[in-house]
Parts: sequence; structure tokens; C-alpha cells
Amino acid sequence: MRQRLIRNAYEAAVTMTAVLLSWAAALWLEGAAGLHTDSLVLAVALTVTLGRGRWRADRRGRLTALALLPPAAAVCAGLSRLLAAHHWIGAALFTAGLALAIWIRRYGPAATRAGTLTTLPIVALLIVPGPTLTADARPEAVNWGWSALIGLLAWASVLLVRTSAARFTPGPENPERPGPPKPRRATASRPRPSTRTAVQPAAAIAAAFMLGRLLYAGHWPWPVLTAYVVASGNRGRKDVLRKGVRRFVGACAGTLVATGVAACGLGGHPAVAALFGVLAIALWLRLLDHACWAAGMTTALALLPGYFGQSATDQLPARLSAIAAGAVLSVASAWWLLPVRRGRPGLTRS
Repeated sequence: MRQRLIRNAYEAAVTMTAVLLSWAAALWLEGAAGLHTDSLVLAVALTVTLGRGRWRADRRGRLTALALLPPAAAVCAGLSRLLAAHHWIGAALFTAGLALAIWIRRYGPAATRAGTLTTLPIVALLIVPGPTLTADARPEAVNWGWSALIGLLAWASVLLVRTSAARFTPGPENPERPGPPKPRRATASRPRPSTRTAVQPAAAIAAAFMLGRLLYAGHWPWPVLTAYVVASGNRGRKDVLRKGVRRFVGACAGTLVATGVAACGLGGHPAVAALFGVLAIALWLRLLDHACWAAGMTTALALLPGYFGQSATDQLPARLSAIAAGAVLSVASAWWLLPVRRGRPGLTRS
């Protein structure tokens, strides 16, 4: 356990260094180009998610990330504008894009890497408050060119920090490296599990869009984000149920912490410092339990409105109920829509 905590601390420190570098570059760009402050949120969101990937392990992975991430960020900027103007059309394209990015992973490591990289800006769109900004702020917030540049900044920040860390501080050895992949067993079941693991998140996300729009108005991303997090990487019904419960428990803990922090009236730079501190702790504890990551992200997202000068305390109960709704939708789709059952002959993942 001690070695695991040390390894997690090292990984969290490297990721947070990349996050701070990306945030500083985006902060300068915001001032120089007159962008909206949500460009900073986009930079942080992309860097956090990009820092966890293994795309940087070889030259091909780095070039693939460079080729895919900025255009994907630009496309998602247009999708953000479409969601603001024509919500249901944007929701349909959003759901189809995520499902496609998951489905193509069946074609091997290269397709998996491409699907993961194109998913990052789509998921970041749920964190960036672009669709809920006022009409006069949206043109700046969702400009496709600046979004592509921010994607490039995130890529460069992660690559620079990770390369430097590997050269100067090798870090603790990881005894839990995965072995060679197991050969796939032939299966006659239809549809294939890879198709099922794409259909289930799509159904959960589509339902979350409908529920979020009807019950949470401008805060519709809350249940959609939870539905994606719980349903993605489906390893079976019990796995989805476990992730749903842990995310909800972690969100409850994060809500309590965020309530206490919000009561202090933090805003502006103190809110940013608190947000980065919470994010660093969440990254450190993430590999121990998904509930820790959920608690940290709930707290960080609850602190985000303080940076924009808004009160987060009144939003916490609604955020908690939205997280519960998104988790329930994902669990329901995994259990009753083309369920993937582990251990049954002929139903191995592909």
C-alpha cells in the first residue's frame, strides 16, 4: 500500500505540473487574445484527461495525438455552439460521436488510441461551461480556432512534462504493469460485446440528455457526464453497478466538502488555488478507489462557479441529484440493454 501511495503521488505530481503549465499558457492566451475564462477550464480538463493516457509511450502515439486532438477540440467547439442553438440536434451528434469513439476500439490498439483521443474533447465539453454562457460570451468561448490551439497547448504541456520527468526523475517502478493481452476466444454471439459496450453508453447518455434538459435546464451536463463516466469501460453489470454506487458515494462526500468550502465565500484566485489543491488530492487517491476521484471531481466542479463569481452552495443539492440520476440511467442500460455478463462462454470482450 505504501509503495502504491508513493507511485500515485508521483503520477499526481507529474500530471499537476502539466496542468499548471497548460493553465499558465492558456491564461496568457486568454489575456492576449481576449478570450473568455472558460478557455482555462478547457485547457485544464484536456490536460487532466490527456495526462492519464499512454499515447506518449512511442513516436506513433505522440504523432497520433498531435494529429487528432486539436481538430477534435475544434469540432467540439462547433458542437458546443450547436448545443446552445439547437440542443437536440447537438445532443444527437454528441451521443453518436461518443458511441462511435467507443465502438471503433474493437479494431485494435491504434483504433483504441484514436477513439480515446477523440473522446477527450467531447467529455471536456461537459465540464467547460460554454453552452450555458450568455449569448454575448459564446462566440469567444466556442471559437474553433482557439479551441484547437488550446488542444495543442494541452498536448505540448503533457508531452514536455512527461518527457522531462522520465529523463530526470524516473519515478518508482510499477509492479502492476499489465502483461501481454490474452488471445480472444471465438464467439458466435450477436451483437459482439464491443458493440454492446457502445450501445449501452449511447442509450444512457441519450436518456441523460432528455432528463437533464427537462429537470436541470442549463445544467444538463451534470447527469450526462455521470452517465458517461459510469457506463464507459463496461466490464459487466456488476462493474457498472459498483462504479455507479462509488461515484454517488464519492459525490456525496464531495458535496459535503464543497459545502464547507463554499461557505467560506471563496472566489477569484483563492477559488483557483483551492480547486487545484482538491484536484491534486483527487489525482493522488484516484487509483485507490473510484469514490475518491468522484469526491474530488465533485468538489472541484462545485468550486468552479466561484471562479466565475457565482454561488455554488445553492447548486449542490441539484448537482447531487443529477449525479444520482446519471448513475441510475447507466446502471439500468448495463443491466437491461444487451447486458455483458462476465464469465459466460462466448461472451468475452472484444
